Amino acid sequence: MKSGLMAIVALASTFPAWSADAPAAKPAAEATPDEIIQDFRKDLEAKSADVMAKTLTHNGDQATKFWPLYKEYQKELASIVDGQIEATKAYAKNYGRLTDAEALAYVNALLARDQKVHDLRLKWLTKFQTAVPGTVAARAIQVERRLGLVQQVGVSSQVPLVR
Repeated sequence: MKSGLMAIVALASTFPAWSADAPAAKPAAEATPDEIIQDFRKDLEAKSADVMAKTLTHNGDQATKFWPLYKEYQKELASIVDGQIEATKAYAKNYGRLTDAEALAYVNALLARDQKVHDLRLKWLTKFQTAVPGTVAARAIQVERRLGLVQQVGVSSQVPLVR
C-alpha cells in the first residue's frame, strides 16, 4: 500500500518533466506538434500502466485477464482525450480573440470530457470486476482517477484562462 502511494507521489512530482523524457521520433526541432503529443501520450500511457502494475495486487490468472481489459480501457480513454486535444487546439488557434460562443464551447468541451471520463470509469469498474476481485477493481479505478487528476492539472496549468 505504502509503495503504491509513493508511486502516485512520484508520478505527481515528475509530471512536468515527462514531456522532456518522451521519446521523439524526430529531433525536437523537426517534430510536429501532433508527433510531440503522440510521443507524450505513449510515454504517459506506459508510465500509467507501470504505476498501475506497482499498485495492484493480483495473481497470475487475474493479471492475464486484467491487463487486456486495461489496454482496452486506455484506448477508450485515449479517444476521449483526443476530443480534449482537438478542443484545446481550437481554443489555442483563436485565443486572444475568442468570441463568447468559442469560449463557452471550449469550457463545455472540458466539462463534457470530465463527464465522459466519469462514465468510462463507471463502465470499466464493472468490467474490471470480471477479471479481479472488487477491491482490486476499485483500487484500479481509484489509481486511474488519481493519475487522471494529476495529468489534468499538468495539462490545464499549461493552458491560459479565457480572457
